[in-house]
Amino acid sequence: MPTITRTEELALFCEAAKSAPYVTVDTEFLRERTYWSKLCLIQLAIPAAADPEGDDEAPPVADAVLVDPLAEGLSLEPLYDLFRNENVVKVFHAARQDLEIFFHDAQIFPTPLFDTQVAAMVCGFGEQVGYETLVRKIARANLDKSSRFTDWSRRPLSDAQKAYALADVTHLRVIYEFLAAELTKTGRDAWLAEELAVLTDPETYITRPDEAWLKVRTRTNSPRFLAILRELARFREAYAQERDIPRSRVFKDDAMVELASTKPLTEADLGRSRLLLREARKGEIANGILAAVKAGIEAKDLPQPKGEEPGRPGNPALSDLLRVLLKAKADAAGVAPKLIASAADLDAIATGERNLPALQGWRAEVFGRDALRLTAGEIALSAQGGSVRVVPAR
Repeated sequence: MPTITRTEELALFCEAAKSAPYVTVDTEFLRERTYWSKLCLIQLAIPAAADPEGDDEAPPVADAVLVDPLAEGLSLEPLYDLFRNENVVKVFHAARQDLEIFFHDAQIFPTPLFDTQVAAMVCGFGEQVGYETLVRKIARANLDKSSRFTDWSRRPLSDAQKAYALADVTHLRVIYEFLAAELTKTGRDAWLAEELAVLTDPETYITRPDEAWLKVRTRTNSPRFLAILRELARFREAYAQERDIPRSRVFKDDAMVELASTKPLTEADLGRSRLLLREARKGEIANGILAAVKAGIEAKDLPQPKGEEPGRPGNPALSDLLRVLLKAKADAAGVAPKLIASAADLDAIATGERNLPALQGWRAEVFGRDALRLTAGEIALSAQGGSVRVVPAR
């Protein structure tokens, strides 16, 4: 289980990888104590046949390695150079968090990209299928889960930890080859490409403080309450980003909702909060909270309640019919329903919204066109035995 700790070693492996058709990639990281993920380990593997035929005296290049980004003096530039190589497919499983790390650290996306979790959904393996499931079903192997909760920032790593980490890319080779063949056989390569375009869009990984409030769950839809919530979320996001600390270290969502309701104006008011952390009741955080509440109270641009649009009443019955249609269409196509449309998408279609991914691209072919015909009353649904069929409306 070779571990790379020097730049020249990494360069040697990456040079060998450039002659391979693909390289499998995974990372281990920590995020419990920081806003941005701390990269602790990188796992890489290439097909064994990709090892170059070199001088007999030259040491062979391993087909699977660990890279220690915490090693003093190690530069990841050889890896980033490999990421830029368009001739080598970079294979990940559930790539989003890995890609966020590389985008934040080096403003780079590995291209071309293949995500086996997305590919598995396209190939009918269910919604957000886990790596362990694919290892069992495709690679016919089992994973040792004993090192799952490792602190990957601690050194040295044990052999068991290294073996656990390396398994995340060695089995991935078999999984990739199987899924890539399935996509080619079914002609769904373009479907996968549409999904991966989102993963390589910088907007996917940029969290703007002004928009942070949209991710906070609340049952209150008062515009003034939402204005205060918006200002509190904006302050928290900016404060956490600047200091690289978790949002929860500033204040948690439930405390934010409480603050938006109680509208504290002084530190004494903050002291009466049930949910606010003690260290947030004074100093910089307290000042930021009070300024945010004041800005929300005085705001003239009050936000619309989330999920509501004036003049567009919902149609629960139509939403239910769209759910039945989605299930039938997804089953027929052998695709996970969630990959086509979410429950929120269906509700939006029922209210008249048309600028939705579910109505575009391959999704329109599988589901969207019939969804629009259903909302227009042009088709109906017929249940026969255990199946549902689309029939012309009478």
